Amino acid sequence: MSEDLVNAVLGVLAAGVVASLGWFARTYLWKRKLRRKQAFLGLPANAESLLVVHREGGGPELSVSRTDMFSLLELSALIKDCGAHAQVIAHDTAQQGFGERTEFCVGGPSSNRRMAAHMHSLLPGIRVNSDPEPGPDRGAFQIGSERYRMEPGRAEYVVLARLTAGQGQAARPVFLFCGQRAVTNQAATRYLARNHERLSRKHGANSFVLLLKVVNSQAYGPDVVELVSDVTRAAQAPAPAPTARTSHRATKD
Repeated sequence: MSEDLVNAVLGVLAAGVVASLGWFARTYLWKRKLRRKQAFLGLPANAESLLVVHREGGGPELSVSRTDMFSLLELSALIKDCGAHAQVIAHDTAQQGFGERTEFCVGGPSSNRRMAAHMHSLLPGIRVNSDPEPGPDRGAFQIGSERYRMEPGRAEYVVLARLTAGQGQAARPVFLFCGQRAVTNQAATRYLARNHERLSRKHGANSFVLLLKVVNSQAYGPDVVELVSDVTRAAQAPAPAPTARTSHRATKD
């Protein structure tokens, strides 16, 4: 065998080894990334999860609004990527505890009973003004001593939370998307879909509560979202007395 032929064979073998190592490295990195995503969302392969929404129009059948459907599509894509399964249920039929299956609860406490129960039990430091009468505080969030008012279509707030109810890292989390309007709920689900890797690196499997602001939804829909602050401590603390509070008009932020 000539020296040129030997060099050619060695070159082919070397290229094959490099290609194999590259494939194994990419596969390892992809699997590690997937495991981190599954751990953060509480969705191992073939796991079951719940998507909890309110009934559109309050009828007996589960009819979901157009905006809430978009929210569910954002979440469904995440669930599918993890190799898990989802069940969509109405807020008033979810009569079970938490920790066994990952839950994604979408909607404000005034229209979603399940959300109201979670907020009362897990986030006592957050109050949502559900007064049906028009006024500057309608739909406002009270978080600790801070009040966050909305200006519809221009600046609105939404709470994005990952909670494990103190059951340890092995418990499946509950994700809450509690906004002042339906478009803000969609904005929060999209924010989670786009930023789950960063949130996983920062918070791991721990609980967190973020306050987000949706900017100019009448022009940009749910796409422009700003992180206002991490309000985990204030949200999980007992609600303060209704005195000595600070108001925030969204237009000033």
